[in-house]
Amino acid sequence: MNQVNESVPQDFILLGFSNRPWLEFPLFVVFFISYFTTIFGNLTVILVSRLDSKLHTPMYFFLANLSLLDLCYTTSTVPQMLVNLYSARKVISYGGCVAQLLMFLALGTTECVLLAVMSFDRFVAICRPLHYSVIMHQRLCLQLAAASWITGFGNSVCLSTLTLQLPLCGPYVVDHFLCEVPALLKLSCVDTTANEAELFFGSVLFHLIPLILILISYAFIVQAVLRIQSAEGRQKAFGTCGSHLIVVSLFYGTAISMYLQPPSPASKDRGKMVSLFYGIIAPMLNPLIYTLRNKEVKEAFKRVVVRVFLVKK
Repeated sequence: MNQVNESVPQDFILLGFSNRPWLEFPLFVVFFISYFTTIFGNLTVILVSRLDSKLHTPMYFFLANLSLLDLCYTTSTVPQMLVNLYSARKVISYGGCVAQLLMFLALGTTECVLLAVMSFDRFVAICRPLHYSVIMHQRLCLQLAAASWITGFGNSVCLSTLTLQLPLCGPYVVDHFLCEVPALLKLSCVDTTANEAELFFGSVLFHLIPLILILISYAFIVQAVLRIQSAEGRQKAFGTCGSHLIVVSLFYGTAISMYLQPPSPASKDRGKMVSLFYGIIAPMLNPLIYTLRNKEVKEAFKRVVVRVFLVKK
């Protein structure tokens, strides 16, 4: 019985930024503002893409999925992070830790696949414009979106189950501000080489393959755009892909620059920085990138606002 009790803790201590207590209040303010900016921005994208009929296209359907994903991403981690930054007792229940582990893995994998799906949509729009409506029909869009979410949660359930089956040794102190696989593996009482290999395989599978597909799509897109005679046509074609390409660069660029650096004394903080980017910065920037660079979204937002005010009058 004692061994079982030790293996299933009631609470975890999340160290977070407790080694830099002078940072906690400024970070609380920054994360609080970022969280509500993220909620407002992504809800706006979802509502505008649904309320304006001109945005009822595959591109904005997938964009609404990305915004929903970002909403779930931030909500799964940031509220608990804010509580721990504000409180002296930085704990999370075992159930809360399991929920964070599942959601963080699932949504991260889903975003990898969804970004590849969005690049395929742009490939068809630029390289097969005459067949776009035939290829990207509503049923295929629903299937691709569902496949992204199912793949993400399927991968999460597998990796989370393997991680949670490991016996854990106290003290249950996680050197992170959230529960994710690498941080929990460090608490295990047994050899975790097999788990680390499975995590590496999953990372290669769900990061490298979607990235390769995205690069292949954009290689064909660039070739097709360069064949367009008019400068205005080329600019318009690149404009439809620019926002997605920026989001892909931010998402994958940060992961590659962080994870592929050689080990260093600061390597334990690397995971925290990457998780901060995925959990707070990227979800806040994504709707801004798509709205500020996209004329259609800005015009649709104006039409929705005008319609709302007319209804009130």
